[in-house]
Amino acid sequence: MAARRKMHGENSDGKAAGAIATSGGTVASAGQGALASAGDNVAIAGRGRRVAGRDPAKREQILAGARRCFMQHGFDATSMNDITAESGVSKGTLYVYFEDKEDLIGALIDSERRRALDFARQQLDQGSSTEEALTNFGITMATKLTSNDVVKAMRMVLGVAERRPNLAAKFFGEPFSGIEVIKSYLDEKVEEGELAIKDTDLAGRQFVDLAMAGIFKRRLFGYMAEEADAAVIAAHVASAVDMFLSYYRRPKAD
Repeated sequence: MAARRKMHGENSDGKAAGAIATSGGTVASAGQGALASAGDNVAIAGRGRRVAGRDPAKREQILAGARRCFMQHGFDATSMNDITAESGVSKGTLYVYFEDKEDLIGALIDSERRRALDFARQQLDQGSSTEEALTNFGITMATKLTSNDVVKAMRMVLGVAERRPNLAAKFFGEPFSGIEVIKSYLDEKVEEGELAIKDTDLAGRQFVDLAMAGIFKRRLFGYMAEEADAAVIAAHVASAVDMFLSYYRRPKAD
């Protein structure tokens, strides 16, 4: 059955399941030596449980297969057997690297989060002015969070949120929305005296919401079936920047 349900076609590295994408990474040994299983080194936890293989390429191979399965079938309908077939690894190797489906999707979420937020920080840092920095950041976040892959991933996680609250909390946690990134930037601008903001956390949330106003909820709830054009997103973000700075920018002294 897993073979019949195997998804074909290319999967762009730049697109992720909202919060899910492939990532390599090495996990350190937890202290009791290593085992050999399916050609992979295995780290052993202090209580004797397998934790993670050491081959980053193999780990990424498994994550790529898991991502395709989750995107094609959803979280509940995907089995570990599906993931082994899609990834091209044995079930023994799969469990060397990941305990279960929640462990897999958690790793995908962390990977996408790091990549997306690193890019968002770059957009802020590259702005030659506050207007340009906020515009770059707003377009990046609005485009990402309203994309087909992210919307599909959000719906998937919302569908299991009551039964798996920890998964939902991880997916929709603060870093995912870029709040910490924009808050840090606003703190700098307040310290420099350009902006007058008492609560930069609240202000950051306001800006993210403004940048996606009229798009995000319609996309999430299916009223807006297609991704917004780049020109539409740019216009929304430009309006958000104008509104935000008109309220929070410190008036220039006469």
